[in-house]
Amino acid sequence: MPIDPAKSFVTRSIIMEIRETIMNKYLLSACAFLVFGTGAAFAHVTLETQEAPVGSTYKAILRVPHGCEGKATTAVRVQIPEGVISVKPMPKPGWTLQAKQGRYEKSYQLHGQAVTSGAKQIDWSGGSLPDEFYDEFVFRGTLAADLPAGQILYFPVVQECDGAAERWIEIPAAGQNEDALEYPAPGLKLLPKK
Repeated sequence: MPIDPAKSFVTRSIIMEIRETIMNKYLLSACAFLVFGTGAAFAHVTLETQEAPVGSTYKAILRVPHGCEGKATTAVRVQIPEGVISVKPMPKPGWTLQAKQGRYEKSYQLHGQAVTSGAKQIDWSGGSLPDEFYDEFVFRGTLAADLPAGQILYFPVVQECDGAAERWIEIPAAGQNEDALEYPAPGLKLLPKK
């Protein structure tokens, strides 16, 4: 049976239009995912490990993915929440490190000893992290055994740059979605003690 060239051309045209429509939908979906789906995850300071059991030692790695308004990061300050005790920051070459000490709201037990004070804020300053680079700022501490499992602890961070700052200090109100915040503080979900 001979093939009608006019029908063959119409069929090929329709198939090509369908392929193009499907391809455009996939590309649009992929672009939307990149812009909206991952943008928030990489746009702000976050903790690398976002959950840990109470009563354990926790290594916090603050990920700083960019500067402020295109400017280099020159300081990172993190507030240590109540119940995170015996905190020790990791020095960073080229940066000045300061751990500001203070009294805890209550006494905690650590290795059979009462602990009533420790680092309440950690400051890394004097360095330069250009906007186009990424880096990490690290400290470790103990999550007190009496912290409530299931809750989220927030670590407010101020990122200073040449004449600018990003304040990652917003904590969601009860029932509020963290994704609705413009400058969310990094959060750590507390798991039951192991």
